[in-house]
Amino acid sequence: MGKKQKKITSSAPRSSSKKAPKNESENGLTLKDLLSNEVLGKLKAQADDMKQAEASRKEELRKQEEEKKKQEQKRLENDFSYLLENSDPNWSKHK
Repeated sequence: MGKKQKKITSSAPRSSSKKAPKNESENGLTLKDLLSNEVLGKLKAQADDMKQAEASRKEELRKQEEEKKKQEQKRLENDFSYLLENSDPNWSKHK
């Protein structure tokens, strides 16, 4: 015959009477609402400055990489063994 299953009951009820404290987003207040316009403007200006600095840093890195590639290509063009290895073996095209 089948065994009877015991029902497990906890001493605490499932729906607790304690409610979680309401988040400020539920009240409709955000950080933007709490900050003054002056502070908000300063933060936006600082964020724009940081974005511009990051963009200029990336552009500088790109220019440095491009300059390195140009120097490497110039060095390789002066290397006779590199030119021999990478030249077109069909010389009849260049008559």
